Amino acid sequence: MSDNSTWKLSAFAPKKIVQAALLAHDLIDEWDYELVIAGREVAEDRPDDWVLEGWFPRKPGKAEKAALAGLFAGKAPKITVEQLPPTDWVTLSQQGTPPIRAGRFHVHTPEYPADDGAIDFIIPASQAFGTGQHRTTAGCLEMLGHMKASGMRAARVADIGTGTGLLGFAALALWPRAAITLSDIDPVCVEVVEHNAALNAVPMGAGAGEAVMVVAEGMNHPLLQMRGPFDLLIANILAGPLVELAPDFAKAVAPGGSLLLAGLLAGEQEAAVKRAMRLAGFRPVARLQRGDWAILWLRRRRSMR
Repeated sequence: MSDNSTWKLSAFAPKKIVQAALLAHDLIDEWDYELVIAGREVAEDRPDDWVLEGWFPRKPGKAEKAALAGLFAGKAPKITVEQLPPTDWVTLSQQGTPPIRAGRFHVHTPEYPADDGAIDFIIPASQAFGTGQHRTTAGCLEMLGHMKASGMRAARVADIGTGTGLLGFAALALWPRAAITLSDIDPVCVEVVEHNAALNAVPMGAGAGEAVMVVAEGMNHPLLQMRGPFDLLIANILAGPLVELAPDFAKAVAPGGSLLLAGLLAGEQEAAVKRAMRLAGFRPVARLQRGDWAILWLRRRRSMR
């Protein structure tokens, strides 16, 4: 088999148990970040049945199974392991998905027609996350529309963990003269973003009205530092990294600038993220909740006094 195969570990449990496991993961400092985890409901008509999933670039051994099992308090549910095609598992999970309407935006795969009454984006099923189907991405699109309607201006925008580039593209559609900086830790996203930019006639470049893409871990890239401070920073990632990045976000966002956060569950994860952002000098402006997910708009204080 190919050395590039992806392996998935799955543990099925009630919603509260999986959410508690996700919170336990966020509190672990020494986690093997090659083992990427996420939780979701099994089906829309079974909202209390969830699965904790982990993806690993090699066949997982006892250590990986034990790490996933250790997130559960008490007896862990049975963990199943399956091998997936090298890069196609995200694509396959997204093929055939219907278009979504999120506020002013309409997002669809190439198989579906455009909506002339909305800001329309074609985002194919791809190797990266961020097609608009997940409630966090759709919620961010809605919140961006609220920001624009409130009269907010943005000349410099960063989209951290951009995936497909969709949220950065959406910001450019709302603020056409903004300089957009897209970043992701996964190099695969570079080709994905460039392809999606071409599909949607989004100009790529370093100037006003253009988007530029970099591969970076968090805010650790010279271009991110050079192009700041940002009027708007978008980060649809995970609660743990959001907490860790709070001080870096404070340095990167201009005084009075806005922060749009998602990827956090309402409840304890949301409280932890809000606490970290408050300590970093941000105050809440607005909040959306879509399903179990919270989407937060915060603004950096002009003065820490």
